[in-house]
Parts: sequence; structure tokens; C-alpha cells
Amino acid sequence: MRKRQVFFKVRILVKLGGTLLDDPASRARLAREISAAHRRDRLVVVHGGGKQMTRFLAERGIESRFVNGMRVTTPEVLDAVLKIFAGSVNTALVAALRAEEAQAVGLTGVDAGLVDAEPLDPSLGSVGRPVRSDPRLLNVLVDAGFLPVVACVAGDSSGAVYNVNADQMAVACANAFQAEKLLFLTDVEGVRDQSGAIRPVLDATEARQLVHSGVASGGMLAKLDASLGYFMQFHHNTPGEVRICSGSSPDILEKILSGAPVGTRLVSHHAVARHD
Repeated sequence: MRKRQVFFKVRILVKLGGTLLDDPASRARLAREISAAHRRDRLVVVHGGGKQMTRFLAERGIESRFVNGMRVTTPEVLDAVLKIFAGSVNTALVAALRAEEAQAVGLTGVDAGLVDAEPLDPSLGSVGRPVRSDPRLLNVLVDAGFLPVVACVAGDSSGAVYNVNADQMAVACANAFQAEKLLFLTDVEGVRDQSGAIRPVLDATEARQLVHSGVASGGMLAKLDASLGYFMQFHHNTPGEVRICSGSSPDILEKILSGAPVGTRLVSHHAVARHD
């Protein structure tokens, strides 16, 4: 009797920086690429929207204050977080994906307790640190052929709502979803070392060195910290992989998934020999 051949789709989480989504043409191109990848693999998308948030607040005369790269989230800022992250940015991306025939579903971490958070620092107001993630909603949607699109807003069982760093949100969702690949599409070409050169491959030890030495700063510091958290929680038999690269490059997802050497690939210690 001939054995039936079974194909296992790769679980991928794509995190999109808000800058990439601010321009309609860029948003449409990324939606087209994500939709194509979604037809082959099992995808979840997480997005930010910091640029849009800062503009929205400035138009209303509300100052954006940051502490260690985190936006101080007062009640009026939290209201804007819901309007921008969970509202206009999320809906525009879902609409762009639907235009490319992907059955996208807009979500936040509040939905069904997808991502719960706790206060990060009282001085930051309603800024949260993800502490728990429940994969059931993502699995139900993905198994049914839908494409979850998650805004970086979390909650807790008492009904609180938190503004969460989008990179941390991506890791929380990636670990819940058990994604084998975590792709950060951003506005930089990759991770630069002490000489300013883009590193094509980094293992976890080298990434920590860039963080501790201060070479990685700002948004890249947040991405490397998040990536290290992903490796610490990764529990597959197959080692996980993180890619940090420019989302403005045409066909970037196809290049990454076909194995092209674009951006920086981060791997766990024991995965370097297997992947290189």
C-alpha cells in the first residue's frame, strides 16, 4: 500500500515596523508578499505603529515622552494607542491583506487573553511587559486558514489594557504560536557590529555581547533583547531562527524564505553549525 506523503508547513511570525506601514505603497507591497507566503506556510503577523502614534498625538497637542525608549503611556496616550495601534493601523493592514486575497483577522493581545501583561514600571504609566501568552486563538484561526494580524496591545484578567513594545509582543506571540522563524522587517538593513558592518549571522552569545557593550542601541537593542528572549523560551526539537532585515527591499519575504543571505540571521548556539 502506497504511503500518503504529508507536508508540514513552517510556522512563521512576521513583525512589521510601523514605519513600513505608514506609506500606502509600502503597505500594499508587504501585504502582497505576506499573502503569497501565507499560501505556503502558517503565518501570524504582529505590527507596531510608533510613527503614526507620534503624529496622532502631535496633531492633538499631546507631547510624546520616552523613558529608555519606552513611550510614557498616560490615560490619554492609552486612548490613542487603542485608536491607532488597534484601530487605524491594524485595520489598514488587514484591508491591504484582504485585497491580496488573504483572510486576515485583526486582533490585539486582549482578545481571548492572547497576551497578558503586567506593569513594566510605574513611571511609564500603562506600559506592559508580556508575562503570559495563550496560543489557542492563534491556532484556531491559523488551522482554519485565517491570517491573524496582532496589534501591540495586551491586557490582563482584571480588565487592564497595556501598551506593549511591538518587538516584545512579537516574541510573546511567536513563543505561543511555536513559530520556527521570527522575522523582524524593519527600516534598517540588519545588525551592525563594532565596525559598523552588517553581520550576516549572529549567535546568541555574540548578540549578548553587542547588547552589553552598548554597540546595539535604540530600536536594535530592543530587537536583540527580544530575540534573546525568543531563544530562551524556544522549545522545539528544531532550533529557532530570527531574521532582522529591511522590509523596504522588494520581495524580501521570498528572499528570506528561499534562504537568500539578506539582513542578519540570529541563531541559537547549537544551531550555527547546522545552518551555516
